[in-house]
Amino acid sequence: MPKLWNETIETHRREVRHAILATTAALVAERGLLTVTMSQIAERTGIGRATLYKYFPDVETILHAWHGEQIAHHLAHLAEVRDRPGSPVRRLRAVLEAFADIAHGSRGHFDSGLMAALHRDEHVAHAQEQVRDMIRDLLAEAAASGDVRSDVAPAELAAYCVHALSAAGTLPSRAAVRRLVAVTLAGLSA
Repeated sequence: MPKLWNETIETHRREVRHAILATTAALVAERGLLTVTMSQIAERTGIGRATLYKYFPDVETILHAWHGEQIAHHLAHLAEVRDRPGSPVRRLRAVLEAFADIAHGSRGHFDSGLMAALHRDEHVAHAQEQVRDMIRDLLAEAAASGDVRSDVAPAELAAYCVHALSAAGTLPSRAAVRRLVAVTLAGLSA
């Protein structure tokens, strides 16, 4: 019985933490970072302020935790796309499209100042490195099969892809994102 009890408590804690993160992200998107208070988060989440403070000391810490979860989710999605069956170039295209979709999907959710602050975190740099490495490895496979250019190092081409497709966050439509992916892939042609 104690094991089941501990699992129930941990499940409840995860649910409360997730609710706090989701609520904070929604409030900041609605009102802006500077106007959101811990009291508002507690009220909208349906918990007491004392409980909220047991989980997080301030709004900024909550946002960093939320952002960390988003990054982990995006990395897991990209890995899942990469690991699907298919030729190296087909998997490369799928990962580039997924990466561009992520960049496009995050546009306009928060003000640029907040996003710049969140992207200064160490876990963001590590995640960016993981994405570049994932794309680099796919490029090396595709180059070995003759499907992409081999005259430029895969690491350099991966940096090109990441920087080019980050622009998807500024595009107005999914059709524009698809065109950007096509142009990026054209630059990789053998």
